[in-house]
Amino acid sequence: MTAPSDEAPVRSGDLVLGEDGLARCAWGASDAEYHRYHDEEWGTPQRDRVRLFEKLCLEGFQAGLSWITILRRRPAFREAFHGFVPERVAQMGEDDVVRLLGDERIIRHRGKIEAAIGNARVTLVLEPPLEDLLWSFAPAPAADRPRRLADVPAVTPESTAMSRELRRLGFRFVGPTTMYALMQACGMVDDHLEGCHRAVSAG
Repeated sequence: MTAPSDEAPVRSGDLVLGEDGLARCAWGASDAEYHRYHDEEWGTPQRDRVRLFEKLCLEGFQAGLSWITILRRRPAFREAFHGFVPERVAQMGEDDVVRLLGDERIIRHRGKIEAAIGNARVTLVLEPPLEDLLWSFAPAPAADRPRRLADVPAVTPESTAMSRELRRLGFRFVGPTTMYALMQACGMVDDHLEGCHRAVSAG
């Protein structure tokens, strides 16, 4: 793992002050790709159906792995799954599953590949649409921003309720912890730490 610059960042608790003078959540300065993701994506409200479906799939692929593994392979995932356009993913079949199981650029897990395809098919028949369904579980903004990484939960009542409903509808790899990660990534909750420069600009 490399810092986002040649100079070592100055650490202060769970925040990191980079050479650009900006404080970040410590995880967001641990790797160049994390740095970009933290500054440009994580915690930013996302309501586009395709991008939300992509997040749903990639969070499922991440289960049991580190998120940086998924980020580094995201371009290959996008190519393999037709940009995560649900209509195109839903048309994939067993031949595609076999092909992807041989694609070393992605996570070669049959269950997760099949889940992505099945989840696309469920997405196409949802009412309300995916973006409205997911955002219906977003909690009210928290009164207090987390001050430490230890203050950030791994699961919440809202993510548990989201998981339960998605499973009822037929989605797979959508456990409560995975769904809370989705909520963080898509800005349904804002868990940038107090003092992080994104805590001011997120959303």
